[in-house]
Amino acid sequence: MSLEAFRLNGKNALVTGSRRGLGLAIAVALADAGANVGCHGCDPNPGPGCNEIRAAGRKTFYFSGDLANPRACTGLFEKAIAEFGSIDILVNNAGTIRRAPAAEYPMEFWDELIAVDLTAVFRLSQLAGRHMLQRRAGGKIVNIASLLSFQGGIFVPAYAAAKGGLAQLTKALANEWASKGINVNAIAPGYMATDNTTALRNDPVRNRQILERIPAGRWGEPKDVAGAALFLCSSASDYVHGHVLAVDGGWLAR
Repeated sequence: MSLEAFRLNGKNALVTGSRRGLGLAIAVALADAGANVGCHGCDPNPGPGCNEIRAAGRKTFYFSGDLANPRACTGLFEKAIAEFGSIDILVNNAGTIRRAPAAEYPMEFWDELIAVDLTAVFRLSQLAGRHMLQRRAGGKIVNIASLLSFQGGIFVPAYAAAKGGLAQLTKALANEWASKGINVNAIAPGYMATDNTTALRNDPVRNRQILERIPAGRWGEPKDVAGAALFLCSSASDYVHGHVLAVDGGWLAR
C-alpha cells in the first residue's frame, strides 16, 4: 500500500472538542495530511489549533458552543457546510467527565454527561451521515470512545454509561452505512495525559497504580491517538467498519 492512502488532500473535516488535548492533536494531524479542518470548543477563545492548521496551508474555522444544546450541534454542522461546502470526515471528540460515588452522583452530572458524550455524538453523526448519504461520495466518522467502553471504572457511572453506549452506537451506524461507503469507527484511548486525567495524575497512589497496570509503562500522549485517527479518517481504513480501536499502551491486554 502506498503512503498516499493516508493522505487527505481535498477532504473537509470537522473535529469537535479540538481546542486542546486529543482533539487539537487530531485536528492538526488531519491538516498535516492535507485536510481542511473545522475546530470546535466551549471556550470563545479558539486556542492555537486554527493557527496551526492555517500554517499547514489548510482552511479552518472555529465554532464555540456547548454540545449539550441541540442547537449548538446544528449550528456547528451548518457552519462547517457554509465554510467548506461539504464534510467528508467527522471526528466526535468532544466530551466531559464528572466524578462522584454512585450513591451520591448528582442527576445534573448524569444529564450533562449523557447529553455531551452520547446524545451530541448521535446528533452530529446523524447530520453528517445524512449529508454523506445525499452526496453519495462516502465519508469517515470517528468517535472517541474510552477504556470505559469496555470496563466500568469507579466513581464515573455516567461516563461509563455514555462511553459504553458510544461503542454500540458506532457499531449500529456502521451496520447501516458501511454498504454506502461511510466508515464509522471509534478509538478508545487509554490513560492519556490530558485535562480529564489531571486529578488522577496528581494523586500519587492512583498514578502509581495506573502506571503499574500499563504494559507500556507511561501515560499516553495526544499524538498517540492522532496517528490512529489519521488511519481511520483515510482511505487506508476503507475496509474497517464498526471497530473500536484501543490505543491504551496495552492496558486491556493486561
